[in-house]
Amino acid sequence: MIGIFFAGALLLLVALVLAFLKTKGDRMLTRVLPALGVAVVAVVLIAISCVRTVPTGHTGIVTVFGRVKDTTYEAGVHVCAPWEEVVNMDNRNQKASVDLACFSSDIQEVAVTYTLNYQISKQNAQTIYKEIGVSYYDVVIQPRVQEAVKSEMAKYTAEELLSNRAQLSQDIRAVLTQQLSTYNIIVVDASMENLDFSDAFTDAVEAKQVAEQKSKQAQIEQTQKTMEANAAAERAEIQAKADAAVAKIAAQAELDVVKIQADAAEYAGQKDAAVIGQVRDIFASDPKNLTQDDIRSLLLYYYIQKWDGQLPETYFSADDFYHLLAGLGTGELAPDLPVEQPTP
Repeated sequence: MIGIFFAGALLLLVALVLAFLKTKGDRMLTRVLPALGVAVVAVVLIAISCVRTVPTGHTGIVTVFGRVKDTTYEAGVHVCAPWEEVVNMDNRNQKASVDLACFSSDIQEVAVTYTLNYQISKQNAQTIYKEIGVSYYDVVIQPRVQEAVKSEMAKYTAEELLSNRAQLSQDIRAVLTQQLSTYNIIVVDASMENLDFSDAFTDAVEAKQVAEQKSKQAQIEQTQKTMEANAAAERAEIQAKADAAVAKIAAQAELDVVKIQADAAEYAGQKDAAVIGQVRDIFASDPKNLTQDDIRSLLLYYYIQKWDGQLPETYFSADDFYHLLAGLGTGELAPDLPVEQPTP
């Protein structure tokens, strides 16, 4: 811009010379018009040399012959001295991806693509320009990324890198955040987009995973068989207990039935004995005053009370049955019934 300023100043000087330079036969108009045109061009050039533009998302650093001033410009158009230069520092979120070849703690080669999102501190843009310049990515960020990624990955074995990838990413980000903050650079986000191992290691890991999967499957099947066996044993035990309980209940019920039947038989025997005794007492008390109808009615009543509804297989005549019962009451059999003689 200072060159434009000097060009405008030179043209302005030429315009003044043309305006006051007199020649033979010249006229005022022929001298003033060219001088005015040159002066206008000179003023435009001088004005342009004093205008600075700062794009959006940038901070303008003002320098005078290479010396950084304390003044900074925000985004927009600014007017300054022609000898002042404005360096635009990008303070937006920027992204950088670095492809690295690293080694794990067990000397396995690992290819990784590490992506970093960062931005410079807007308040310290002057300090960054003074100490680092505009090439702060090449000077500071890239070397720190390489160092942090390689040093942190060397703390893990190849298998641990697979299972602790998230933790590894957090560790690297913490290291970069601490280191870059000393240079007034803010880490916005960081991630590992790719983590690639050698073919031999990948095949070994796959084989190991297959073996572990088969072992786990065998353990699951064995556990399932054990559970089924235990369940079958428990069911058998429960069934045995249930059968024993049922048998015990059935035995107790049968015993109760037998006891009830015995009690009923005893009661029936006692009742029959009582009936026979009553009949005998009636016959023995006053046999002379008993009529045949009374005896028949009494015998018929007790016969009906004892009849079980089954017809007898052996039949007696009414007179024979009457004489039999009458003999039980008096102690004598009817005279017309034959008496069985005892065997000598």
